[in-house]
Amino acid sequence: MPEMDGLEATRRILTGTPGEALNKHLAPLGVTARTGGLDAGGDMVVTLNALSVTLTLLLVAVAALGVLNGVLLDTRERVREIGVHKALGMTPRQTIAMVLTSVVVTGLVAGALGVPLGVALHGWVIPAMGDSVGLRLPASVIAVHHAAELLPLALGGLLIAILGALLPAGWAAGTRTATALRTE
Repeated sequence: MPEMDGLEATRRILTGTPGEALNKHLAPLGVTARTGGLDAGGDMVVTLNALSVTLTLLLVAVAALGVLNGVLLDTRERVREIGVHKALGMTPRQTIAMVLTSVVVTGLVAGALGVPLGVALHGWVIPAMGDSVGLRLPASVIAVHHAAELLPLALGGLLIAILGALLPAGWAAGTRTATALRTE
């Protein structure tokens, strides 16, 4: 069998040629390749992706609950003010808009600060994880965020803020004027 360069060995692996040729070239390094094509280890990738999605959803839920808590406390403190506004003719829709706009700036700031910090943290943690097991990860593994993906992520802070404020906004809109004015 003629000698192959690294590119040809990679081509043969990707096209499904048995791993004997690759193992022959890896023998001087003291390692062997396990054959099985591109699907080998697929269960692990699915598991890691599922874990990543689960943790992301949990973080979003915790963030939304934090916003809910903060807006609920803020709205409860402003019950009398809301009652005065209602007595002056504020509609329930305007009350909901008032509560939701109180979190817009916070959500935009959270997204504007969180995304760059998250990208920076990713760029620091992923190479450190690779270094800890003796791997130098290529740039394609580290730089996974593209500019077009970052804007929706930044707007995610606004979305989380609005979702967390919907329940207190509905509560404030449903509060009776007389009850709100008596609250102190």
